[in-house]
Amino acid sequence: MEFRDLKTQYQKYKQEIDSAIQDVITNANFIGGKEVKVLEEQLAEFVGVKHCITCANGTEAMTLVMMAWGIKEGDAVFVPDFTFFSTGEVVSFRGATPVFVDVDIETFNIDPVKLEQAILKTIKEGKLTPKVIIPVDLFGLPANFPEIERIAKKYNLLILEDGAQGFGGNINGKRACSFGDAATTSFFPAKPLGCYGDGGAIFTNKDELAELIQSLKIHGKGGDKYDNVRIGVNSRLDTIQAAVLKVKLKAFVEHELEDVNRVYRLYNERLNGIIRIPYIPNGFYSSFAQYTIKLKNKEQRDGLQAKLKEQGIPSMVYYVKPMHKQGAFSYLGFDDTEFRVTNELCETVLSLPMHPYLSNEDINQVCAVVKEFRL
Repeated sequence: MEFRDLKTQYQKYKQEIDSAIQDVITNANFIGGKEVKVLEEQLAEFVGVKHCITCANGTEAMTLVMMAWGIKEGDAVFVPDFTFFSTGEVVSFRGATPVFVDVDIETFNIDPVKLEQAILKTIKEGKLTPKVIIPVDLFGLPANFPEIERIAKKYNLLILEDGAQGFGGNINGKRACSFGDAATTSFFPAKPLGCYGDGGAIFTNKDELAELIQSLKIHGKGGDKYDNVRIGVNSRLDTIQAAVLKVKLKAFVEHELEDVNRVYRLYNERLNGIIRIPYIPNGFYSSFAQYTIKLKNKEQRDGLQAKLKEQGIPSMVYYVKPMHKQGAFSYLGFDDTEFRVTNELCETVLSLPMHPYLSNEDINQVCAVVKEFRL
């Protein structure tokens, strides 16, 4: 059994994917080929924004936005404590300071109440200037943007939606990667929409921001690549990855997004009342990058993971360590008591196999092991 089955997906679309790759090789347009532009147009249309700018990976997508906004030393950027390292890393990379915020016990996303408390505390201390909020669409579920946008407006802060895991989700029909002032996603192979290497994208409705990022991603270019008007980086999505993504986006829209939610519903039917299952608020729709259950304690979580492994069933722990406990951020000196929920989640969550090609038999096998385990 695969945790995220890219092999079955490839076999289903082998002819289309192989043909798309071969076209790029035949045309020898490996950087900046027509497939990149077409993909950007298709992605922007799907998300419902004016601009999509592809780049080398999801981390650099966030970095490019931070660069465009001029985020620098002395700035405070508010980041959920329960997320992957890169969300905080891009802040420090720019010389700014990440301020970690505990998450909601139900959704695992940044807690708006604690977010506002962190903003007020930062303002009161007077050492940093609040500038940006980076909500994460964790495990495929969009963050609570209605509340986050209210808070951002109140304190005049920018919002960068980290949609690395959330592409395809929505809130009352408004799609992930269309919230805030800008949004980013990742095309890492295991993401809801993944390529065959690294890749990322930035989404925005702001014309000037899009134009600036287009320059920054190619060495700060002006009129052409040899006219460099600012310091930038080299961060491009190559044409082969764009060709693969075009095929996979079509499958994602036509059936994969609904199929992964079918798997979610089947898991829920079998596990509800037995284990803590994912919580999806009314009006929210998840793209289920992960299906994450919650156990009573670390011993129970580790025991179930071991039992699943015995039966040949893969599982993963996202995440084993809170952001505020990462060694790279040790200089910040956070108070551990401010992160009660995140500390608890890191010891109790477990992600089960989750992808659009998971069969009913596989789902039944996973659920049987969970039910038989002494919870």
